[in-house]
Amino acid sequence: MKKGTRKFLSIVVVLVIAVGAFVSFKGIGPVPRLADKMKYGLDINGGVYVLMEAETNEKGTQLSKLMDQTKSVLENRVNAMGISEASVSIEGNNRVRVEMPGVEDAQAAIDQIGKTAQLKLFLADGTEVMSGNEITDSSFTTDSKNGGYKITIDFSSKGSDAFASATEKAASGTVKSTMKDENGQAVSNTAIVIKLDDEVVSAPSVSEKIASRSCEITRPGGFSEDEASSTSALIRGGALPATLKEISSSVETATIGANALHKSIVAGAIGLGIVMLIMLMAYGALGIIADLALLLYVEVTLWIMAGLGSVLTLPGIAGIILSIGMAVDSNVIIFTRIREEIEKGKSIRVAVDTGFKSALTTVVDSQTTTLIAAIVLYLIGTTSVKGFALTLMIGTICSIFTAVFITQLFVTALTDIPALCKMRHFGMHEDGTPRMKWTKHVHFIENRKKYFALSLIVILLGVGCAAFKGFNYGIDFTGGTMIQLEMGQKVDSDEVAKTIEKYDLNPTIVYASDNHSQVVIRTKKALNADQRGQVVSTLSKKYNLNKKSVLASEEFGPTVGKELRQNAIKSIIIAALCMLVYIRFRFKTWKYGVAAVGGLLHDVLVTLSMYAIFGFTINNPFIAGILTVVGYSINDTIVIFDRIRENKRFYKRKELIPQINDSINETLSRSIMTSITTLIVMVPLYFMVSSEIREFLIPLIIGVICGTYSSIFICSPLLYEMKRKESMSRYELQKEKKAKANNSGIVK
Repeated sequence: MKKGTRKFLSIVVVLVIAVGAFVSFKGIGPVPRLADKMKYGLDINGGVYVLMEAETNEKGTQLSKLMDQTKSVLENRVNAMGISEASVSIEGNNRVRVEMPGVEDAQAAIDQIGKTAQLKLFLADGTEVMSGNEITDSSFTTDSKNGGYKITIDFSSKGSDAFASATEKAASGTVKSTMKDENGQAVSNTAIVIKLDDEVVSAPSVSEKIASRSCEITRPGGFSEDEASSTSALIRGGALPATLKEISSSVETATIGANALHKSIVAGAIGLGIVMLIMLMAYGALGIIADLALLLYVEVTLWIMAGLGSVLTLPGIAGIILSIGMAVDSNVIIFTRIREEIEKGKSIRVAVDTGFKSALTTVVDSQTTTLIAAIVLYLIGTTSVKGFALTLMIGTICSIFTAVFITQLFVTALTDIPALCKMRHFGMHEDGTPRMKWTKHVHFIENRKKYFALSLIVILLGVGCAAFKGFNYGIDFTGGTMIQLEMGQKVDSDEVAKTIEKYDLNPTIVYASDNHSQVVIRTKKALNADQRGQVVSTLSKKYNLNKKSVLASEEFGPTVGKELRQNAIKSIIIAALCMLVYIRFRFKTWKYGVAAVGGLLHDVLVTLSMYAIFGFTINNPFIAGILTVVGYSINDTIVIFDRIRENKRFYKRKELIPQINDSINETLSRSIMTSITTLIVMVPLYFMVSSEIREFLIPLIIGVICGTYSSIFICSPLLYEMKRKESMSRYELQKEKKAKANNSGIVK
C-alpha cells in the first residue's frame, strides 16, 4: 500500500471513530443513538420469562410436530395479550421458553399462556358446531388446482357427523352472519368459523354438505407455505393440546436492571480508561494506536450486536468487558514483537514489518482457541449464558479485525512520518532497549516439580473441603426459589423468616441494599409462580407491600439444575477436544495439544478447589466463567507454545531446557501485561455492579490468574516432560532407564 493511501485511510478511520462515538451517544438524523437501537434482555428492561415442559409421551417427529403446534399457540396468545417484543422458543426436545418484556403480573401472564388450548368451530351466526377434541389432525399440502398450498383437516367419527350437519345448514343459506373474521370483516353466511382462544384462525365458506372424515380449505391462488403451515398448526392444536408444566420462571423489575446497566457502563468506562492509560505509558505512540483500535473495537462490537438484533443482557455486558481486556492481548503481542525486532538492531520500518508477520500467527491461533470456547458455550449453554457467549464471540472476531488490520494500518502510517518514527514513540529508550520489559531470567523448567507440588496441594485441599463440606450450589443447580423485595424500611431477617414459616421453606435471607430495605429470600424448595405469589401475599399483609415491592423472583426446577451440571461437564469436554484437534492441526504434533489440555484440566480443578475452599456459589454464571477460563488459559498457553515452536525452528541445536526457558522469559512481559489489563477491566465491574454480574466475574478473575500461572508453570513443564526424551541421547536414555530400575529394586 502506498504511503499516501495509508495516511488517507488512517485519517478516515480516525474520523469514523469520532463520528461513531458521536452517533453512538447522540444519534444523527434518521440514525438513533446506540442505546435506543439496542435490544435489552429481561434482566435490564424487566419482565417475565417462563420455561415450561410438555407432559407427553410423543417422541421423534410426532413430538417435534406437537412442540411446533404448542409454540404457534403460545405465540398467538402472547400476541393477543399485546406484549411487544415477546418471544417464544423451543428449548431441547419438549420445552418451550416464553419471554415477555414489561410484564409485571407474572402469575396472570403464566396462567394466560399456559392454559390448555381451546379450539372450536362455529356457524356464521355464532352457533357452536364442535370443539377441537373432534379434530384428529391437520396438515397442508400443495394445491394443484388453485396453485400454492391447501389445508386439510381430519375428523373423528363423532366430529365427522357434526361437521356434515353444520355444512349442510351453512350451505342451505338459512344462517345469518353475526361473526367477524381475523381482519374484522363480517364472515360469509355460509362460513364455518374456526376459533382458537377466541381468535379467528380461519373462516372458509362451504357450498355443499361435506359428509366425510376429512375436508380441505382452499382459496383462489392458494395459500402461501407459511400461511398454510401456521394455520394448520393452530388448527391441529385443538386436537393435540400439550399440557404444560412450569419448571422455571422469573420476574424482574426494570429498576434493578436499569441501575445495573448504568453501573456496568460506568464500570466499563473506568476499566477501559485505565487500560488505555497503561497502554499509553507502556508503549508511547503505539499505545495511542492501541487505544484508537480499542475504541473502534467497542463501537464495532456494539453496533454489530444492534444490527443483528442481538439482545444485550447483564451477562452479555460482562462478556463485552472481558473481551475488551482480551482484545488488548492482540495489540500487546504485536507491539512486543515489534520491540523485539528493534532490540535486535533493525530499523523501525523493518521491525514493524517483521514484527507484524511474526505476530500474526500467534494472534490468530490464540484468539481462535478463545472463539472455540465461546462457540461451544453458545451451542450448549442456557439463554443467559448464550448472551454472554454471543458477545464474547463477536468481541473476539472484532478484536482480530482491529488488531490485524486497523493497528497495522496505524503503525505503518506512523513509520511514514519522520517526526514520529522515533524510538521513544515505540516504547523504546534511545539506546534501543524496551521501556518496560522483564529482564530477569527465571529457570522455570528446573523448578517444575515445585510448581507441580504447589498445584497439587491446592487441588488436594479443594478435594478435602468438597468432601467434608461440599460445594455451595446455587438454586439454579439444586432447584429452588429466589424472591427479592423492597420492604420500604429496614426489617429484621429473623422476623421475615418467622412470617413465612408456615410454608416450610427453610429460607436463607440476606440484605441487598446499603440501608437494608431490600431483602432476598432464597430457598431450595421450588415454588411456581402461584406459590411464590402466596409467599409475597403473606409478606405484603405483614409489611404493607404492593406489587411494585416485588423487585425480582425466580424459580428453578430440580431437573433444570441437573441438566446444568451435565451441560457444564459436556461443554468442557467438547471445548477441550475441539481445542486439542485445532492445536494438533496448527502445531503438527499431539504433544502441544496434550500439554495445553493438561493445563486446562489443572485450571478447572484449581478453580473448583477455590470454590470449595472459599464457599463461592456454583451456579449458571459459573458455567460461562469456567468455559471462559478454558478459553483464556489456552489463549495464554498458545502464545508461549508458538514462541517455543519458533525458537525450535531457529535454534535447532539449543538444548530443550534453555529453549523452553528462553521462550517463557521472552513472552513473560506480554503475559503479565495481558493479565493486568484483563483484570483491570473486570475489577471496577466487580465492585460497582449487581451480584449477578459479580457471579460471572468470580470465576473469570480466578481463571485469569490461574490461566496465566498454568501457561507458564504447568503447561510448558508438561510439554518438556513429553518432549525431553526426543532430545536425549541414547546414552542418557539408557542411564535413566537403569536409574529407574535400581530405584524400583530390580538388579540386572
